[in-house]
Amino acid sequence: MDLILENLAAIDDKLSQRHIDLDPNGYFIIYVDRAEGLIHAKHFTNIIDDRGLAVDPETGKVIPARGKVERTHTTVFSGRTAKELSVKIFEETQPCPVTQLDHAAYLGREFVRAEVALVTGQEYIQD
Repeated sequence: MDLILENLAAIDDKLSQRHIDLDPNGYFIIYVDRAEGLIHAKHFTNIIDDRGLAVDPETGKVIPARGKVERTHTTVFSGRTAKELSVKIFEETQPCPVTQLDHAAYLGREFVRAEVALVTGQEYIQD
């Protein structure tokens, strides 16, 4: 069983290193609030420049992928489950803040991971 889990973790780790095109409608910071029993997804807008980099629409500066970034979110979506959060973002919000299918799939995976962490008490770190 441990070998199977190690193989699955290796697959995920490798796939986490691949190139992805950024969604021109923005990105989400996902976190768990145990006191409230909620998963939160803060949405931030961005612009994708001609190099494929995310740029802050207010400052014109490239948004770094690592490290602390001081930006104001446009919306916070919250739900008790991955499904509830997905419905709020993808079905109830018009226009939808997600424009790419790979971004939608990524968010679904992350919402499930956050829900599992919330239910089990494990730490959640967004991939």
